Amino acid sequence: MKTDPYRVAPGQKVKLSNWATDDAGGLDKAAAKFRMEELSAALAGWQEKLYAEGRQSLLVILQARDAGGKDGVVKKVIGAFNPNGVHIANFKVPSAEEQAHDFLWRIHAQAPRQGMIGVFNRSHYEDVLVPRVYDLISSQEAGRRLDHIRNFEALLTENGTRVLKFYLHISKEEQKQRLQARLDEPSKQWKFNPGDLKDRSHWDAFSEAYEAVLATSTAGAPWYVIPADRKWFRDLLIAQILVNTLAEMKPENPPLTYDPNTIVL
Repeated sequence: MKTDPYRVAPGQKVKLSNWATDDAGGLDKAAAKFRMEELSAALAGWQEKLYAEGRQSLLVILQARDAGGKDGVVKKVIGAFNPNGVHIANFKVPSAEEQAHDFLWRIHAQAPRQGMIGVFNRSHYEDVLVPRVYDLISSQEAGRRLDHIRNFEALLTENGTRVLKFYLHISKEEQKQRLQARLDEPSKQWKFNPGDLKDRSHWDAFSEAYEAVLATSTAGAPWYVIPADRKWFRDLLIAQILVNTLAEMKPENPPLTYDPNTIVL
């Protein structure tokens, strides 16, 4: 499956209205299920080598509108990994302590150490998106923050961390259906936040903010715009990109410090 069409090239200007939310890559759900099983096995195998090698790390950044599917990706895709080798961080409204530092202070502490896969379920980009939409910072400050983020991600990549950034691109109609489903199902009502409706009323403003964020795509820390209306294709595409990336990283088991032929049990 080709993944390049979903990758934002460095310097590319993105207009989200030109990117499909319901693409299926020419596949059907049945074929995708079989392929997903293969990819999950490959992910587990590559992660074991990454953990054993202990020299590289991978950071997966998930950004989306409300109900875009971040938790679903964590469950269906990241769930293929051994939990011992994964660290998941979820960045919400900064605490008083976090606000007393620069906006990247709380982020850097959660970056994955060598051998680990880190997942940011929402990320440092929240500190640009929300303040920009609600006029809490100026456009100049938003631009400066994006520059700091580029430099921060470059620092990570230069120190052996591969960075993958996924924007889960959901349509306004699909979001409405998912939010309604949360209201209709008692077991899921806890997931509904009335504040989501406030963000939904600023749909166009968030689109513009995301388009600016996607401009931070670089060769070392690329953005992918993932069609997210079809959950099964969303998961399949992200899994394929992760497998491709880990294969490029080529983690290997470390050399043995003993001769197994001399061991007597």
